[in-house]
This record gives sequence, structure tokens and C-alpha cells, in this order.
Amino acid sequence: MSKEKSNIKDFYALIKSTNIPKLALTFGLIGGVLTTLVGLTIPILTRELVDGFSLASLSWTLIISIGIVFILQAIIDGVSTYLLAMVGQRIVARLRERMWRKLIRMPVSYFDKTKSGEAVSRVVNDTGVVKELISDHFPQFITGIISIIGAVTILLIMDWKMTLIMLLSVPITIALMVPLGSRMAKISRGLQDETATFTGDIQQTISEIRLMKSSTAEGFEEKKGVAGINNLFSFGLRESKIIALVGPLMYLIIMAVVVVIIGYGGIRVADGSMSTGSLVAFLLYLFQIVMPITSFAMFFTQLQKAKGATERIQHILNLPEESGQEGVQAQVANKPLSLDNVSFAYNEQEPVLDSISFVANPGEMIAFAGPSGGGKTTLFGLLERFYEPVEGEIRIGETPIQELSLHTWRSQIGYVSQESAMMAGTIRENLTYGLENPGEIPDEKLWAVAKMSYADQFIKDFAEGLDTKVGERGVKLSGGQKQRISIARAFLRDPKILMMDEATASLDSQSESIVQQALTRLMEGRTTFVIAHRLSTIVDADKIIFIEKGRITGSGTHQELVSTHELYREFAEQQLS
Repeated sequence: MSKEKSNIKDFYALIKSTNIPKLALTFGLIGGVLTTLVGLTIPILTRELVDGFSLASLSWTLIISIGIVFILQAIIDGVSTYLLAMVGQRIVARLRERMWRKLIRMPVSYFDKTKSGEAVSRVVNDTGVVKELISDHFPQFITGIISIIGAVTILLIMDWKMTLIMLLSVPITIALMVPLGSRMAKISRGLQDETATFTGDIQQTISEIRLMKSSTAEGFEEKKGVAGINNLFSFGLRESKIIALVGPLMYLIIMAVVVVIIGYGGIRVADGSMSTGSLVAFLLYLFQIVMPITSFAMFFTQLQKAKGATERIQHILNLPEESGQEGVQAQVANKPLSLDNVSFAYNEQEPVLDSISFVANPGEMIAFAGPSGGGKTTLFGLLERFYEPVEGEIRIGETPIQELSLHTWRSQIGYVSQESAMMAGTIRENLTYGLENPGEIPDEKLWAVAKMSYADQFIKDFAEGLDTKVGERGVKLSGGQKQRISIARAFLRDPKILMMDEATASLDSQSESIVQQALTRLMEGRTTFVIAHRLSTIVDADKIIFIEKGRITGSGTHQELVSTHELYREFAEQQLS
């Protein structure tokens, strides 16, 4: 099968998968056809009006008939346009739903390689291209074909000689429009890709606006943004050149045909072999033939764009996603968590973890220490199942965690990171984020977890309390405040396993002291994994695992490692002496 046929087949399969509202589409197309057929009667009625025109013999019946035809055409056309637009909007809404559901279920590894703005562009822009084809260009294509066939048939019956003269313009128009349409398609696909790239770049810059300003990188970002804008400008100019060619060419062809028809028709009218009304009807039918042909070029251009968009949409929809609810629904409390020779690499050239093995018994605090870049955060990613091990196995009790449903596993893990991730919204929405029926959680419970995390006092200081808006990524809160809300969120979930990734690393001493008290309270009775560069926070851990370059080089209590592990002893002397 050729790629062209495959693309059309994929496009049809994609549209069919959205459960097209068939009734609305059918009535919309029927309305379009009826509008076209009604339009085909107008030149005939006009001919009768012109040929029989005199004040004495003026036929009010004919005038009323023409008026009724115009009104009917307008009503049917309006209903048809609405129905087809509704079909297009429904299709694009369902496509966007599918893509959004897919994107939020994609593994973290996908977003490691893909700019978020690029993914957003696929959901918004590419689906919009498909909608335009379905609701605008496809109906015009169908009604255009009917209009051309109907008009040519009537004209051949009326006067085949003049019809043949008029039809000479059709192959000329096609010969000019097809290559221009093909060129337009290539430019449009390039424009789509460039738009996605540009969207990704500006979204990334704006999302890290503080980094950009603190790094005084305005000049760099300005150059990068202007380069992207100029690329879009270049594509826009190339598109405009083709549009600028299409318009005058079509005008030239239409006017040339009109002049020829009027000239030849005038001679025929003068010698009595044709009536004036017939000449007027011919000119009206001419426009009903030529105008659809001009829209065909746009249809095929849009079809090429839609096929390109389909490839990108299908690529995303066909990617493997996380299993979600599939798997064993099991509680993990009071079960040991063990890693057996676990290895991981982002790719073959980048091994990150090599044969990691240890056991965390229920209620234990396991700390990970070692130089930066050793693989500690990656290990947390494996425990959260953001990534899957290349080799080895992670088990909870005797069950490999891959056999548990992701929802079951992650719902029993509390994660407090260094970044204190927050969503734009209120403190309440951030505390209940991800929970089922968040609106049903009483304020008393929210205040209780806020108190447990030492967050209640600063929340009370806000005029809006729990309904205080925190800004994008929590920019209206301090680092310590965000951390305490993250800890309160973990308290609210009552996790069985707790993971803390340098949770106090970026805090000042006062905030660190408060947050550390909250973390100590949170850790009680839970299996806890801690990453810390500050050894003072982990000296009381049940087990400290020292990781260097992806391998465990030491394991034991603080005192055991001080006496047996040289590099750990250096760390301890630097930080604790």
C-alpha cells in the first residue's frame, strides 16, 4: 500500500474512532446538497424573468417564486452550516479528549524527551486542522462537485457549443491550481511543525521566568524568540505568496471566460439564436462552476495538512501508556520493600544504576547518601514507577511492584520533594489534589493536617485562609511554606511508604527546623526513604546506603559507616564536626 493511501486510510480511521454524530453529518450534507440544487434553479428562473421582462407582462408569481427559492436556500444553508460545524466541533472535542487522556497517562520518560509546549500544540493546533477539514472544506468539496455536475448538465442541455467553450477554462484552472495546492501543503505542514516548536520554546521560557530574569538571559531569550518568530514569518510569507498567486490567477481566468462568453453570447443574441435570459443564465452557471474549482485547491491543501496532523496525532495515540488501574489491588502496609540487583539506564550510553540491592523493613528509615549524580533521585523514580528497571526486580513483600496497579501503588506513597511542586489554585485545592471527591473533605480535617505540618499558623494569617490562591507553581508562598503544605498533603493521604528527596535542602535554618519537625512527625510508623546531602538529617536512620556512580559502596548505620567507609567519613567530618 502506498504511503498516500495509507495516510488517507489512517485519517479515515482516526475520524471514525471519534464516533462521528452520523445523523447530524447526514442532515448537514443533505442540507448542503439541497442548497446546491436549489441554487441550480436560480439561473433558470432568472432566465425566465429576463426573457419575459416588461412592466405589462411582469409575472408576480415568478418574482415570488424566486424570492421563496432565495429564502429556502438561506434557511437550508444556515441549518446545514450549523450541523456541519457542530460535527466538526464534536470530532475535534473527542480527539482532544483522547489525546489529553493519553498524554496524562504517558510515562514520565515521554516528557523527558518532549517539550510540554509541543505536546500542547498537538492537542490544540493539529486537532484544529482536522476540524477545519471536516466542518468547512469537506462539505464545500461535496457541494462543489454537485454544483459543477448539475451546472454542466443543465448548460449542455441549454447550449452545448457555448458550454464547451466555457469548459476550456476548467483544465487550465486545474493545471494552475494543483501544483500551487501541492506547494501550499508542504509549506503548511512546515508551518505546523514550526508552530509546535515555537510554542514549546516560549512556554518553557515563560514557565521558568524567574530563572531567566535572575540569569539576566533576556537577551538570549529575545534572540531565540525572534528567530522563532522570523521562521514563522518566513513560512507565513511563503504561504502568502501562493495565496497572492491564486487570487489574481483565478480572477484572470474567470474574467477571460466571462469576456469570451459575453462576446460570443452577444453575437448569438444579436443573430437571434440565443435569448438574453439564456446568456444571463450561462454567466450565472459559469460562476457556479468556477468558484467550486477554486475551493478544491484549498480542500486538497487542507487534506494534506490534515494527513500530516493525523500522523502526529496517531503517533501520540499509539505510544504505550502507563497501566493505571490494571494489576493487583493490594495494601503495602507492614510489608518489607526489597530491591534485587536493580539496574537502570536512560539509554545504552547512560547507565545510571548498577545492581542495586537492599531491603527496607516496615517502619524503617532508609537514607541514601553520596556524591551528586550518583543515581539517588533516579532510584526514587524507580520506586515511584516513573521508570522501569532494565534488570532486576523491586518487590513489596513477595509481590513485584510491576504486578500492582499503578493507582494502588502510588496512592500508598507520600512524596515530598525539594521543589515542593504546587498547582496554580488555592491552598485547599493543593492539599486535596488527586484525591477522590475532594469537595467532600471537611475543613476540620484540612486544618488538622495543616496543624500536624506546622502550616496552620501561616495559613490563618492569610485573609482567605484555605482559599488563598498560591499563584503558578506556588510563587506567592515561601519555600518553607510550600514544603509544609506538601507535608500536609502527605499527611492527608496517610501514606504507608514515605519518600523525601532532599526535602529541606533549599530552606533557611529557621524554615528547615520547622519543616524537619513536621517531617519527623510524618515519618512516625511509616517505611521512609530519604535522600539528603545534609548528614545531620539522617544520622538517626536505621540504615544509610551510600551510592557512588550508580553502585552501592557502603551500607549500615551512621556509626558503622563512619568507621568503615572512607568517603562517608570525609562527608561526616566536613558536615558534622
